[in-house]
Amino acid sequence: MLTEQFEALAEAAMREAEGLRMEFIGGKMGVKAVPDGLHETITMWLVRQCLQHQPSLDLHTGQGLKIETYRKGRARPDGTLAPTGHFVQAGEWAEPDGVLMTVEVTSHDYDTNRRDRVEKPRAYAESGIPVYLLVDRDAGEVTVYSEPVEGTYQERHTAAFGKSIELPAPVGFTLDTEPLRAWSAARESAG
Repeated sequence: MLTEQFEALAEAAMREAEGLRMEFIGGKMGVKAVPDGLHETITMWLVRQCLQHQPSLDLHTGQGLKIETYRKGRARPDGTLAPTGHFVQAGEWAEPDGVLMTVEVTSHDYDTNRRDRVEKPRAYAESGIPVYLLVDRDAGEVTVYSEPVEGTYQERHTAAFGKSIELPAPVGFTLDTEPLRAWSAARESAG
């Protein structure tokens, strides 16, 4: 499928089905699961954390990115951290230049492992995005990927929900994940 064909299909799908979000990674078209309440709560919490620690940066939710040097991929991260005003001239699919961090919060769907833990780190590293933050609800942990070199993140640090983890430069702050532990425990106890 040509990138232009994907973009037209994704645009038409968004008009027809509310909340439908499509991606084109590794030459494969995929559909992102509709976020549940905890997914949205985590995303908004991250927006507030970024604003609190780095007020000159915005964590955008829903901004599409042109990723991958191979096959002209398209991703719609759960969060894209960039300087305020960075995407003013961008369309639906922006270049990754100037993006400081991408964020993915796992959903409970069949291809989370392949998409969020394998394909996205590779694609974001290939695109030169300095930091990739994965909030892995299945594993109950947060993983920070950094230092992209030749399509691979050289550093990878993981912390269980409830622990603190450093978001390295250019993000540059410590993320206390205690709320993630509490929300996950509350969700599990509610059944």
